[in-house]
Amino acid sequence: MSDQVPEQDLEKLESRLRDARARSHGPIHEKKDNNQPPNNALGLAFRVGVELVSAIAIGVGIGWLLDQWLDTRPWLMLVFIFLGGAAGILNVYRMASGFGYAVGYQKGSDPGVKKAPDQRPGIEE
Repeated sequence: MSDQVPEQDLEKLESRLRDARARSHGPIHEKKDNNQPPNNALGLAFRVGVELVSAIAIGVGIGWLLDQWLDTRPWLMLVFIFLGGAAGILNVYRMASGFGYAVGYQKGSDPGVKKAPDQRPGIEE
C-alpha cells in the first residue's frame, strides 16, 4: 500500500472545500454583533426591561437565601435589592454606551491592530 493520496482525491477534497467556503459566506451566515443594541425601539425597550428586572430578581433571590440561612430578615434582602438595581443600571449603561459584554468592556478594538473580520489563522482563500 502506498502512503500517498492520489491527486484525484486531493482535487475532489479541494473542490468540496471551495464549495463549502462559498456556501458559508452567504447572507444566512453573516455574523451579528451581540454587543450592539437592537435596531428598533421595541427591542431596545424590551432588553432594558429584562436587564433591570433580572438583575433585581437575582438580587432578591440571593438576599432572601442569605436571610434564610443567616436569620437576618429582611436586611440582606434589602441590601441585595439595591445591589441588583445598581447592577441592572450598570448593564443598561454599558448597553447604551456600546460597551456590551465585551472582554474588558472596551469599545472597539486596538486601533493599531488591523485584522480581517472573518479570517482565521492557517486558512487561505
